[in-house]
Amino acid sequence: MNKNLWNPWHGCHKYSAGCANCYVFYLDKKRDKDANIVSKSKTNFNLPLKRTRNGDFLIKSGSEVATCFTSDFFIEEADEWRNDAWQIIKQRADVDFLICTKRAERIAACLPSDWGAGYANVILAVTCENQHAADTRLPVFLKIPSSRRYILVAPILEYVDLTKYFRLGSISQVSVGGESYDNARICDFDWVKQIYLDCKRNDIPFDFHQTGSNFIKNGRVYKIRHKDEYRQAAKGLKYLCDNF
Repeated sequence: MNKNLWNPWHGCHKYSAGCANCYVFYLDKKRDKDANIVSKSKTNFNLPLKRTRNGDFLIKSGSEVATCFTSDFFIEEADEWRNDAWQIIKQRADVDFLICTKRAERIAACLPSDWGAGYANVILAVTCENQHAADTRLPVFLKIPSSRRYILVAPILEYVDLTKYFRLGSISQVSVGGESYDNARICDFDWVKQIYLDCKRNDIPFDFHQTGSNFIKNGRVYKIRHKDEYRQAAKGLKYLCDNF
């Protein structure tokens, strides 16, 4: 599946412990930009509808689109733009939109009127960086109708026990990832392994999408270059699948 990024708006506000070293704030600071300012994209708001010169969509049919990864899709400042974004998502029924949020309590009020049991092409995901976040967000999240639900333990700050939530609603995938760039907190492979085993015992698909910059395995700390975090995570996932 082809993967694409669509940021209809940019900017966010730090919300919980997982936001302490947010990559958006880190990268915006390097550009001398204030990441707290939430602004609608002037050029790419309608990116999923843009076409090439020969009339084909820029984002190809069958793609997965990571949506609003430099903001939060459910942030308050975007309330005036979100309905138009939903219309774009609805028009591209041939594309899957992955929408991640920490603001689980805002999802229900921000869904389109025709949401029903969920748009078939939308994957709703909630990020839970620690046990407190999971215990606060998941009881709310799992009550919201959705055709597909992901739980992202990212940036992982400790082992997070999700097992009691596996029985409360359908979960399509659990994905774990570490923290990147300066001051990145540790991602311990033992935490990743335990969540993987929890998922395996409950027949929940699992993914390890990035190691983060500071990665512990077998008691040794590894400094991982950002461009290598995804490749190293893939190796870690293969190790888990081959050995457990």
